[in-house]
Amino acid sequence: MIQNGIHHVTAIAGHARRNLDFYTRILGLRLVKKTVNFDDPGAYHFYYGDAAGSPGTILTFFPWEHAAPGRAGVGELQETVFRIPQAALGFWTQRLIAQAPERSTRFGETVLSFRDPDGMRLALVGLPGIEAEPAWESEGVPAEFAIRGFHSVSLMLEDGAATGAILSDVFGFTEAAKENGVTRFQVPGTSLGGIVDLRSVGGFLPARLGRGSVHHLAFRAADDAGQAEMVRKLAENHRIQTTEQKNRDYFRSVYFREPGHVLFEIATDTPGFAVDEPAENLGQALKLPRFLEGHRGTIEAALPALG
Repeated sequence: MIQNGIHHVTAIAGHARRNLDFYTRILGLRLVKKTVNFDDPGAYHFYYGDAAGSPGTILTFFPWEHAAPGRAGVGELQETVFRIPQAALGFWTQRLIAQAPERSTRFGETVLSFRDPDGMRLALVGLPGIEAEPAWESEGVPAEFAIRGFHSVSLMLEDGAATGAILSDVFGFTEAAKENGVTRFQVPGTSLGGIVDLRSVGGFLPARLGRGSVHHLAFRAADDAGQAEMVRKLAENHRIQTTEQKNRDYFRSVYFREPGHVLFEIATDTPGFAVDEPAENLGQALKLPRFLEGHRGTIEAALPALG
């Protein structure tokens, strides 16, 4: 069965140790891969997710120690939203007290909004009926309260119409609802990472990439053939060209700027994160792509200490 929706979200952090502590110890996500930025091997690339690093659960970071803060604005992914059981809202309200979470209602769902230590905008949505879904249990976060992958992302755009057309035509979303200036696009039958909210606004400054910003948003393709079909639709129906395919070891990717200037990626579901280490050991060792393995000593010496 072909699955559409969000594959992963990649953001920019500051201190690597602080990022690691927050996402594994506070939010209780699993570190499923510890590698380096393939284009900048002097920096880590952390992948967090569920037990297997399933598409639709993966939040990744480039921790650049000296990155300047980003600036919120038009042309960016504004907020990344996770799913939690509805009964876990009280638990997370208390656990995130230092982050001053704000409770609101959107599209009939209760939302806790907060920021990570670098200022990245995050939220948790309490949903009924997901208690039985598999969950990664960590110290301090019992399985019954644990995060269950992505709920949605929201994009702030000058005009979301052309972006919405790509979501519908290329990625299998349909327009589902509108509320307070936000248009919700949803993949029918997909609960994990199946929602993108578009907020169209005018007169705002453009976003400036930096610490706390989202670098790119990746959508799922089942395999190379599925990815190629999406690339064809982008070119023929929207006159958008992608990059050549890049091998990221755990998936294969192409990239493009959507009409609202957000960097989009199309990432294959295969081969997954267990391709270079056993599933039970995910995230424990520093993994390098083959073309960097010969430089391991130099790379390890340059990377920040994780304690």
